[in-house]
Amino acid sequence: MTDAYIYDAVRTPRGKGRKDGALHEVTSLRLSVEVLNALKSRNGIEGHAVEDVIWGNVTQVGEQGGCLARTAVLASDLDETIPGLAINRFCASGLEAVNLAANQVRAGAGEGYIAGGVEMMGRVPMGSDGAAIAVDPSVAMKTYFVPQGISADIIATEYGISRDDADALAVQSQQRAAQAWAENRFARSIIPVRDVNGLTILDRDEYMRPETDMQSLGALKPSFKEMGEVMPGFDAVAKLKYPHLEHIEHIHHAGNSSGIVDGAAGVLVGSKAFGERWGLKPRARIRQTTKIGTDPTIMLTGPVPATRKALADAGMEISDIDLFEVNEAFSAVVLRFCQAFDVDQARVNVNGGAIAMGHPLGATGAMILGTLLDELERTDKATGLATLCVASGMGAATIIERV
Repeated sequence: MTDAYIYDAVRTPRGKGRKDGALHEVTSLRLSVEVLNALKSRNGIEGHAVEDVIWGNVTQVGEQGGCLARTAVLASDLDETIPGLAINRFCASGLEAVNLAANQVRAGAGEGYIAGGVEMMGRVPMGSDGAAIAVDPSVAMKTYFVPQGISADIIATEYGISRDDADALAVQSQQRAAQAWAENRFARSIIPVRDVNGLTILDRDEYMRPETDMQSLGALKPSFKEMGEVMPGFDAVAKLKYPHLEHIEHIHHAGNSSGIVDGAAGVLVGSKAFGERWGLKPRARIRQTTKIGTDPTIMLTGPVPATRKALADAGMEISDIDLFEVNEAFSAVVLRFCQAFDVDQARVNVNGGAIAMGHPLGATGAMILGTLLDELERTDKATGLATLCVASGMGAATIIERV
C-alpha cells in the first residue's frame, strides 16, 4: 500500500458567523476558491495535478448546495479536468475529506488530492437543510433524539463534569488562542481574505474573546436548561434512554461551547511520487484514519472510541501520541476525552480551539489537522492525533507523524 503524505495545509481566519461578521459578504464558493488557489500557487502545481477535490460542507443548500466542490474547481485556477466531491459527515466533514483523500492515495487511486471544507454559518444557517433524525418521528423516537446541547449536558452529568470544569476549559481555550496569535503560531497556514480590490477583509480569527474569565462566564445562564426542563422537555426524552440519570446538569452556555463562525481550510495530500513530480517535500505521513458510529442520543462521545480504534489499528498506545487536537464542540467533549485516556490537558488543543476561535462545521476538521501539524513542527514533536465528535452519534480520528 502506498503511503499518503500531507504536503501543505492552509486555512482562512474564522469570521463571526453573523451579519456584522467580517466575512459575511463572502460566499462559500469564493472562500473555497481562495483556499484552492492558495494551495495551487503555494505549491506550484499545474494542470491535472490532483485526482480530485474532496470538500466538506454540512449545510448543503442554497449557495452551499449543488456539489460546491465541483463549482469551486470551475471558479478557481485549477484545471477544469479535475472533478469535485462534496461530502457531509457533519462536524467531521473537513477531516473526513482528508481521510478519504489519503485512503484513495494509499489504494493507488491517484497520486494527489486537495481535501478540506467550508462553512459560512452566517450566510447559510445551521439546520436550514432540514434533518430527518430531528423531525421525522419514525427515527427521532427510535433514537431518543435530543439536540446537541442536551447531549453535551448529558455527558457532563454522566461523567461528573462540573460547570466550573467546563468554564475553566473555556477560559484556557481563550488564553491559549490569544497566546498563539501573539506568537504568530498560525502564520504558516493562515491565508488572508481579500476583496476584489486586493484589500484585506480579515487576516485574524475574529471570534476570540481573550478577556474571558471565570467571573464573566459564571454570569451566563445555561443555554439548554429551558429546552431540557420545560415540558415536554428533552430531559424527559433522555431519561427514557438513561433512566439512571435522576437529573441532568445543564452546564453549557455560549461561553463554553463552540462559536458560530465562517471559514474554510484545505490540505494537499499525495503520494511520495506526487511530491517528487512537483518538487515538494512531505511534512507528515497520514498513518491512520478511522470513523465510527456511537450512541445517537448522548451523541458527542465519538472521539473516545474513534481514538481507541485508530490507535488499535495503527498498533499504537495513547502514550505514543505527542499532541492532540480534540474539537471543542462543547467543553464536556474535551474533558471527557482527557478523562477517558488520562491525558494531560497540556497536550490537548495547546493553541486553543473552537470555543475561542469558532467551529465552521465543514472546515473545522481540516483546520485542526493543519493546526496539529504546525504545532508538531513548532515544538519538534513527532506524532499527533486529531479527532471530532459528530452529530447523530459518530466520531472520526486521524493520526499523523512527521517525516
